Amino acid sequence: MWGVSAVQSYEGDRRLAIKVAFIGAGSIGFTRGLFRDILAVPELQDTQFAFHDINKRNLDMVVALCEKELKAAKLPATITATLDRRRAVADADYVLNVVRVGGLDAFKLDIDIPLKYGVDQCVGDTLAPGGIMYGQRNIPCILDFCRDMREVAKPDVLFLNYANPNAMNTWAAIEYGKINTVGLCHGVIGGHHQIAQVLGAKSAKEVDIICAGINHQTWYIQIIYQGRKVTSEELLAAFERHPVYAKTEKVRIDVLRRFGYYSTESNGHLSEYVPWYRKRPAEIRKWIDLSSWILGETGGYLRVCTEGRNWFKTDFPNWLKADPKPISPETRGHEHGSYIIEGIETGRLYRGHFNVRNSGTISNLPDDCIVEVPGYVDRNGINIPRVGDLPLACAATLMASINVQRMAVKAAVEGDVTLLKQAMLHDPLTAACLNPPEIWQMTDSMLVAQAKWLPQYGGQIAAAKKRLASEKPLGTWKWKGAARLHTKSVAEMRAERRRRPGAK
Repeated sequence: MWGVSAVQSYEGDRRLAIKVAFIGAGSIGFTRGLFRDILAVPELQDTQFAFHDINKRNLDMVVALCEKELKAAKLPATITATLDRRRAVADADYVLNVVRVGGLDAFKLDIDIPLKYGVDQCVGDTLAPGGIMYGQRNIPCILDFCRDMREVAKPDVLFLNYANPNAMNTWAAIEYGKINTVGLCHGVIGGHHQIAQVLGAKSAKEVDIICAGINHQTWYIQIIYQGRKVTSEELLAAFERHPVYAKTEKVRIDVLRRFGYYSTESNGHLSEYVPWYRKRPAEIRKWIDLSSWILGETGGYLRVCTEGRNWFKTDFPNWLKADPKPISPETRGHEHGSYIIEGIETGRLYRGHFNVRNSGTISNLPDDCIVEVPGYVDRNGINIPRVGDLPLACAATLMASINVQRMAVKAAVEGDVTLLKQAMLHDPLTAACLNPPEIWQMTDSMLVAQAKWLPQYGGQIAAAKKRLASEKPLGTWKWKGAARLHTKSVAEMRAERRRRPGAK
């Protein structure tokens, strides 16, 4: 059993205000949502928040919005904004990581360079070339965060990592950063709601689930509805007859058909973690749906992030003028972070799915890997029950990803180019699309293009440039992907919104 000790501060019977630090607080969605969720807990309404980001403009905008909501709610909580990370982390009880290292500039390279070599990604933030390189950018920063926490945060600080690649970041923080860390994701929640819908339940609360696996590849290994276990045949039939999911979740349904278990992640996410659905350009559209980016669109997440960031920067004055949203239990979101803090601080029991070190929880996966499994939180901390063996096909699929994660984490820590290339070589989607010389050259191209975010490879970038100059270019595709959509300008988005029914 693995647990994180509870963080408690009392003076007699009076709880002292906790401090919660956000790293990457300029994040539009996560920071505001989690901030509001924490304040929805009565006992946490005097929390001291410390917001840190390296982008002052984004930080100032998010702080202005949060302070507006705080003032409207008339709560005693405080917000301190700083560009100094150590100041933000100092004396923190909890540190939340919501950073995107390299921002959208690096993200674009994660998608565009592999496309030149024939690797079509939908999201590119967990595995495949984009996810692996995202880990290379993140992990040195994660280790810096952990050093700061060891040196200036509370001795029993809890690090809540929301940033992707979640498993790699959490692995690095625990293994090399030596900090109590939990990785958090909402993927299990989304699939739970889908299962409830296809079974005809009125809400997900009517359906009890157990999920186990690794982040973004977690399996619903037990589903109980109306007092009995739902069989794989029953679940498959329910998804196949659903008027929407039968069209939008073709990859997930096909995996359910062949594995007997439904996977947590969206159609687009899942399609890029396995070698079967995005390897032949002519077949990709067969497996995806373009009604939403998350269903398989080429570079879909990059597009919506770009559009969202541009819109936020342009429309910020209107956001600031809008009526503040109420902060209350009724408006609280479903992200795990606030519930974990509530459980530890108040003793209220919370059950969720968390990313933790395996340590025997899933008995046919390695002890050192990061698994996403059920957990319980109360005043005693986070406790993880034993799951046992996963079905063999599920475990085999996860092992391919875990081996890539282990190599990628170690490569990022040590700045080992050969190990990085070997991680790319063993990535399921990359291996399905490219041969070894192409993988080696693509990795060099990504290293050179992203050099400013990769300090651990500083001494090896020049050698990568020489190799690229001496080799015949193998990534000669002028390919925009099998299903890439136009990224709208702010003017186009504004015009589109005006055309919507009921728009003013």
